[in-house]
Amino acid sequence: MLLGAAPALVPRERLLSYLSEPDVAERGRYMRLAGRAAVTLGAAALTAALAGLSVPAAAGPAGSAAALAAVTVQPGVQHVGHSSGQPPTTADCEAAFGVACYEPAQIQQAYNLPALYDRGVSGKGATIVIVDSFGSPTITNDLAAFDQQFGLPAPPSFKIIRPAGAIPRFDSSSSQMISWAGETSLDVEYAHAIAPQASILLVETPVAETEGVTGFPQIVRAEEYVINHHLGDVISQSFSATENTFSSKSSVNALRGAYTDAQRHHITVLAASGDNGAADVGLDGQTFYTFPVTSWPASDPLVTGVGGTQLHLDANGNRLSPDTVWNDTYSGPAQQFIFGDSGPAPLAGGGGKSILFSRPSYQNLVRKVVGRARGVPDISMSAACNGAVDVYQSFGGEPAGWYPTCGTSEATPLFAGIVALAAAVAHHPLGLINPALYAMAAQHLPGLVDVTSGDNTVSFTQNGKSYTVRGFTAGLGYDLASGLGTVNAADFVPELARLAGR
Repeated sequence: MLLGAAPALVPRERLLSYLSEPDVAERGRYMRLAGRAAVTLGAAALTAALAGLSVPAAAGPAGSAAALAAVTVQPGVQHVGHSSGQPPTTADCEAAFGVACYEPAQIQQAYNLPALYDRGVSGKGATIVIVDSFGSPTITNDLAAFDQQFGLPAPPSFKIIRPAGAIPRFDSSSSQMISWAGETSLDVEYAHAIAPQASILLVETPVAETEGVTGFPQIVRAEEYVINHHLGDVISQSFSATENTFSSKSSVNALRGAYTDAQRHHITVLAASGDNGAADVGLDGQTFYTFPVTSWPASDPLVTGVGGTQLHLDANGNRLSPDTVWNDTYSGPAQQFIFGDSGPAPLAGGGGKSILFSRPSYQNLVRKVVGRARGVPDISMSAACNGAVDVYQSFGGEPAGWYPTCGTSEATPLFAGIVALAAAVAHHPLGLINPALYAMAAQHLPGLVDVTSGDNTVSFTQNGKSYTVRGFTAGLGYDLASGLGTVNAADFVPELARLAGR
């Protein structure tokens, strides 16, 4: 929902439908991306494809003038048909779509987490705070189903609080509520998959994120409540707004109260860097900027910006090749998998230079890359749609079942789990971890794994014209496509525990 001149924040994890007719089945089973939402494949499309059935594609290239003219932008998703009863394997997705999908054990292996679990490091004593509008009415049962399927223990504590006010009754016809319920499913399930013995505090807010009049002030209030009552160690946020949509720096400063509060109380705050690569969405929530932009709060110096990588794994989670920057913009199979056509449409990790914040001191050693500006992201984790993760949901409005899901909304709770593991090792919250991250890079510690291949350049058609927004290329050391790289958790967790929060 857009209010006046306020830029909309939307969940990174969910699709915005380009389908305007009520009979969505006749327009295709693939939902189409708008704004900065990440993507989820409809379970019916998955079931049909795995059964060898044809699934009709939605008409028109993503971002085309015809498609955009029909859009009512909401942070929501529509799924058609019945759910998939079992989570698809990597082989299932590769056979059906030419793209990979992964289960928790593969993600754990990819980041060398079993080595930590074997040493008794699984997050016990730490608490992950997940902030989502509305939440999900079935998240407790959905997490239990997720855990049972994958042999994970229940978290020691899973609580839901609503410090900013009562949540409206879940409306299964509301695409906005469906969107945030799906976001909640992804956030809770994959933060838990990384740190299975960490407690989880789900903070639900009563209004979707729209800065200014409604939405984000409630998030600020809720996060300040959590911080001031010492309820968690790391806060995971999967929403953002393009910096250019703010009217002024002061309008952003008015929303930073929770982050300055978190700094004072030594709480770590994370935010997703975005899913549209070097481009991002304008004030209308539909069209993309045609020059490089970046998003807040990932660009905030008091926040750790989490970008996206693509994992290349076998069935056991072992790497077939090094991680690359997530960019599915030019991947025909991934575009077909998500949009129902070969694209291109912006589908890549966000990153770039802030126009709101100057270079923080912890980025002084990478000044040749960021110049005088705050550079984003700081770190990257799995986010690629060619490498989606299996999420379970049953909240209504769409079929219950398993949905392959991707985007920096995946990367952010994954990294929240990593931070929780380090906080458990340190026996205290780590606070702003960015100085420690850049110190680790300066010392060439083995926990940081450089990502040296890929970029976040994107292309699209808009208002009858074709555009390419040149982004940033990964290379040795820090870059604006992957940040400092990704992690080998077995080394990274004790290193972060030692260096952060001192």
